[in-house]
Amino acid sequence: MSYRGWQSWARRFRQEWSTAEEGGSEPAPDRSGGVSRRLFWMALFMGLLLAGSVGWGLLLLNREAVRLSHPGAGNPAGAGVVTLGQAWVVASDTPRFPEGAGGRTLSLPDEWAINHPGYQGGIWYRFQLDAPIRDVGGDGLRAIYIERACSNVEVRLNGEVLYRGGRMSEPYARHCYRSHVVTLPVGLLKAQGNVLDLKVVGYPLEQVAARQRAGGLASVRLGALADIRELHAEQEFWTSTLGGVLGGVLAVMGLFALGLAWIRRLDYLAYFGLLTTGWALATARFWLTELDAPNATVEVLIAMMFAPLVGCSVQFVLCYAGARLQPMISAVWMWRVRAWLWVQCALVPLTLVWLGFDRIFEGVGLWYPVFAIEICAGIGYFLWAAGKKRRPEFWLMSVIMGVVVAVLGIELSYQAGWIKLWGVHVTHFVMPLLYAAVAIRLMQVYAKALQAAQGAKAKLEQRVKEVTAEMERNFNQIAELRAEQVAEKERKRIASDLHDDLGAKLLTIVHTSNNDRISTLAREALEEMRLSVRGLTGRPMVLSDALADWRAEVVARLGQAGIECEWRNPHDIIEEPLSSRTYVQTTRILREAVSNVIKHSGASHVVVSAEVHLDLHDFVLVIQDNGKGIALELDDRTDRGHGMTSMKHRAKQLSGQCLVESGPGFGTLIRLTLPLEVATMQQPGQALTPHMVDHVRSH
Repeated sequence: MSYRGWQSWARRFRQEWSTAEEGGSEPAPDRSGGVSRRLFWMALFMGLLLAGSVGWGLLLLNREAVRLSHPGAGNPAGAGVVTLGQAWVVASDTPRFPEGAGGRTLSLPDEWAINHPGYQGGIWYRFQLDAPIRDVGGDGLRAIYIERACSNVEVRLNGEVLYRGGRMSEPYARHCYRSHVVTLPVGLLKAQGNVLDLKVVGYPLEQVAARQRAGGLASVRLGALADIRELHAEQEFWTSTLGGVLGGVLAVMGLFALGLAWIRRLDYLAYFGLLTTGWALATARFWLTELDAPNATVEVLIAMMFAPLVGCSVQFVLCYAGARLQPMISAVWMWRVRAWLWVQCALVPLTLVWLGFDRIFEGVGLWYPVFAIEICAGIGYFLWAAGKKRRPEFWLMSVIMGVVVAVLGIELSYQAGWIKLWGVHVTHFVMPLLYAAVAIRLMQVYAKALQAAQGAKAKLEQRVKEVTAEMERNFNQIAELRAEQVAEKERKRIASDLHDDLGAKLLTIVHTSNNDRISTLAREALEEMRLSVRGLTGRPMVLSDALADWRAEVVARLGQAGIECEWRNPHDIIEEPLSSRTYVQTTRILREAVSNVIKHSGASHVVVSAEVHLDLHDFVLVIQDNGKGIALELDDRTDRGHGMTSMKHRAKQLSGQCLVESGPGFGTLIRLTLPLEVATMQQPGQALTPHMVDHVRSH
């Protein structure tokens, strides 16, 4: 039943999720508002449930790690290890154990904040090793394993110094995150009744920024050197080595993110790079143990790092959620949030200085809840914005941020003293792993964006090439049009000069000359000049009109020569436009053909046929006479005559052809074939359109 209930609830949530943003066009706004509220409470409940589950899982993981690191039945590596659970404790800063001083017996681990509140200095721990700890055969070394001694420890066996972790005077060496292995020399061991003294120096909880660095001593174990070293290696890996490695990885990722942010101008990458780099610097406390600086200075500097880290994390979440591109709250509030995040970077150290260096933990404790609220608010804003925009990483980031909330809850609970986390501290390496997961996701998003940008760039380059080619074509066309316009203007000027000057003079000669020969030549020159002027002006002409002009001229010339002419036009009226060039060249070919008939053929009858083939896109003029034809001795040299050569050359210039067929006694046939410029049949009386004129001019 519980499983079915959960499935039903999840199905309802998915339905609400899929329809929450589709209600903008619904007629009932109250209903859509109800859907949004239900969606908000459902998402909040899921987030709290997820955070609680993750937090509980982290606690169990931490307890399991601590259990495995302690010797017992479930840990074969520590089968021969004995835990020294009780010690005689004397609070004294003397160089040697104060014999006869008052003390008490305490069970380990010993947390100074509980058993020695406010104490600073050294505390001695004495262990009586009454049982024999030296092998009879002397074939195995013994060692002790100190899981944690904060800040530093000194070890004496039977009054002799065996080990000192570092500086035992202020400022103490900072070994709170390290464990210690001390070998017990065989020469100092007694058969029984050995005395093991440990001096731990540290600071009270009030003078540190985190409970992890307050004075205290964890469990002490005694066993074979090999077993102790194995325990130490495992503990060192989880508490120090892993944190250091992850810190180095985060530093590299942070620098890489900062480089990308600088190149691509991406705010969220800049904040993420600052966050990961700052966390890497914060993890330096794991291996920077011999700092020659007062404890108050070091702790204040560590506390001051919290505010920039929180500010960068919140800024990253806001920018990655799209607050700047598509803000869902007012710009004024966004500016206030950002201003507060940076102002608190100055307020944190001012608060610590105002409270005093003896109340550092209390001052930082005031800011811990504020930082947690800011991070949770930023996470809530991201989930809300990502959910409204249907971003694909919503669920992944929900899991990651749920883990962040759980880690924050565990850390705050530990700092408040509600839970105990001796030994392995899982939160030290969970956060770097979360940063790594977020970095991988950011790299995926950046890679996709880069791929899309490269595709867009390729398309843009292709488009630029196409536009450039089109511009070049347009420029060439404009240049050609300009040249044609200049040439047209020049032709019109020449035609005007010929018509006004030479035409007027020839016309004067025609009307005033008393010599018929001169008058005829002047008239012919005037006609040729008019034809040339028509060719220069470039005015198009309809094919039907051209045929009429050609018919009138041919019939008139042949009639004057006493030759009968039969002209055969096509049955349909062809409204095909002819360019001036085609008209002029065809007119000259006909004149040359008629001149040859008159001068050389001796014919009495000439038939001229005009045919138009729209399917073949051409028209044909056939000139056939009944004269004597071309003599045999000239049959192979028809192309050598100037008239025939001129006719064929003109036809070739018009992309046509001129064929001559002749034989003695059979007359001569001239077939002129020229291409049509527009293959359309017009209705009778239809005028020449501007489009046709433009088409003719383009040819």
